[in-house]
Amino acid sequence: MYNPTAPFDVIVCGAGHAGCEAALAAARMGANTLLVTGNVDTIAQMSCNPAIGGQAKGQIVREIDALGGEMAINTDLTGIQFRLLNESKGPAVQSPRAQCDKKAYQYRLKHTLELQPDLQVFQATVAGLIYENTTAGRKVIGVRTNLDIEFVGRTVVVTTGTFLRGLMHIGANQNEGGRAGDFSAKTLSASFLEAGIELQRLKTGTPPRLLGCSLDFSKMEPQHGDARPTLFAFHDTRDPEDLFHVEQRPHPSFPPPPPPPPPQRKPASAGLPAATNSRVG
Repeated sequence: MYNPTAPFDVIVCGAGHAGCEAALAAARMGANTLLVTGNVDTIAQMSCNPAIGGQAKGQIVREIDALGGEMAINTDLTGIQFRLLNESKGPAVQSPRAQCDKKAYQYRLKHTLELQPDLQVFQATVAGLIYENTTAGRKVIGVRTNLDIEFVGRTVVVTTGTFLRGLMHIGANQNEGGRAGDFSAKTLSASFLEAGIELQRLKTGTPPRLLGCSLDFSKMEPQHGDARPTLFAFHDTRDPEDLFHVEQRPHPSFPPPPPPPPPQRKPASAGLPAATNSRVG
């Protein structure tokens, strides 16, 4: 359970890809960490499209993995298609990309957060930062939520993504929000301005959602994944198969086999014509 009166080493605001990695990194280093998110059911949600990697981004995912992050492992375990882009060109421009099961990716990463020691997850919206005036200027010492609960922390990491003063454009229409169905972090943005921090805007585009049964796939060109997937994690997340051989003669340490059963105790299949055993896999 969370304790609002106890100071945290690290407070992370927002539980998207960056927030999950920041919270896990801090907790795995032994820091008492709090992750605050507006909705625990949308932790690590793949809002735009379920792809991980691609040009430049694939390298970042592997760098995260080299530093002990979770994204590469989570992708390998929930991916449904893997492709190495620009395979016909040189290694310098080749990039791995995976399409993931959106919900499986989200649920597994949420489960990883829930099992992580030294990490607590709290559902609330961060409404603003708490400052302390020092001789060097204003210092962030915690966060204030929309529930009027304040958390004190030595370090605050803001990973709000598109929610910070978010504005959505649909044609000529504009609506405030971090994504469709979610509010923007307006008061947190105001808290930055109050501290004299200048804000700028970044822009991203979201593809439309198409109803699968309304599409004629026969007029489309299928694009299959690689027969031998290029995984993201440096250690293979797949379980190996173990092959061993059985000797015909019994091992000396085993007791001798029992005598054959009497005729009335033989298996029901005894005496029937030979048949091929079924195989699975």
